[in-house]
Amino acid sequence: MLTPLRSIHVMAAVITDARGRILLTRRTEGRDLAGRWEFPGGKQEPGESPEDALVRELREELGIEARVGDHLISVPQQYPDKRLCLEVRHLTGWEGAPRGHEGQALAWVAPDKLMRYDMPPADRPVVAALMQPDRYLVTPEPEDPPRWLASLDDALSRGIRRVQVRARSVSGDAWRSLAKEAVARCRTTGAEVLLNGDVDLARELQVGVHLRASQLAALSERPLPEGLPVAASCHAASELRQAEALGCDFAVVGSVYPTLSHPGGESLGWPGFARLREGVSLPIYAIGGMADDDIADARRHGAQGIAAIRGLWLSAA
Repeated sequence: MLTPLRSIHVMAAVITDARGRILLTRRTEGRDLAGRWEFPGGKQEPGESPEDALVRELREELGIEARVGDHLISVPQQYPDKRLCLEVRHLTGWEGAPRGHEGQALAWVAPDKLMRYDMPPADRPVVAALMQPDRYLVTPEPEDPPRWLASLDDALSRGIRRVQVRARSVSGDAWRSLAKEAVARCRTTGAEVLLNGDVDLARELQVGVHLRASQLAALSERPLPEGLPVAASCHAASELRQAEALGCDFAVVGSVYPTLSHPGGESLGWPGFARLREGVSLPIYAIGGMADDDIADARRHGAQGIAAIRGLWLSAA
């Protein structure tokens, strides 16, 4: 009979200075994952509240008195010898000057340089939560292209900054024309665009591609160069591991809730989503019955945010 893995709850902080830099600490020799950089914090002890644990850890580790703020993300992660949940909070402020009281190196890092640092698997989704959109719009089928484009403009005006252009009912020149127009409109607002399944057109238009689950197994390497985003739809742990091995930038996992398009389909629920989340370090969006109100729950279960069609798309009149 297998011995259950021990479970550990770790609290960590996003500490931001007046220049917008974020503090990382380096794990010392003799510890698991020694030499890697992480967000400062430590284990929650029995009987402690999460806030008290974080205040104590930052006092012991850095010599500061912290004021704990909003929740950013909680990342479940399975290691060979343990299951860990990394709960990350912003600080509203602190007293004292951070110093490495346990011999650890410190680094103040510009947000756009965080991904250059070698981190434990649980910390990678934290960087994504800080830097990348918490909503990923998947477009519906364009039954009326002018109205569809007007609805896309509306979504962009509401702050959508990551879009998967998905139009399986359109092909050939009509698909190319629609995709080019959608890309142009997204670029005017700075939104990132990924085309569903069409690697060649994505390469031609210099945008990202969102791989279908059926495409993952056929690929042995990343289909686009670095700098052009690659994402994947995944429904099982094996697909997530393949997406990570290919070098995908993020994945979409679901269905979390039953949906109108798959009313009788099996849904994961948040516990099922979290179990898949803990096996990889990829940023992951939750999909299936999602809307803006679900973002907080998604973040509490390790998601980058939500992906949705109906929940993020309003049809133009």
